[in-house]
Amino acid sequence: QVQLVESGGGLVQAGGSLRLSCAASGRTYNINAMGWYRQAPGKQRELVAVMKNSGATNYADSVKGRFTISRDNAENTVHLQMNSLKPEDTAVYYCNANLILNVEGATVDSWGQGTQVTVSS
Repeated sequence: QVQLVESGGGLVQAGGSLRLSCAASGRTYNINAMGWYRQAPGKQRELVAVMKNSGATNYADSVKGRFTISRDNAENTVHLQMNSLKPEDTAVYYCNANLILNVEGATVDSWGQGTQVTVSS
């Protein structure tokens, strides 16, 4: 398995910026993609941004143009630069690593413990 440790959350005013970081350790050679999800109170966990090993990215519509995901494959880290933050971005942000289990393409997800991001109006 892979262990994920997040950092960088906090409290910021609307319009401000935060940068989240996540470091992976363990069986990192199985990682297929890394990304960020978030969960606000009373809501389901949702995709924020993901980047595959190929460099292909996918963003939630609500963060396009404001958030940027980046990875350092050599360091097994993923970052999320969040600009122009809005109160509706308030949530617990979880780092995710998608791991390939076998040659048939079965995968499994590993999750970090989560980091709180609070945006005040």
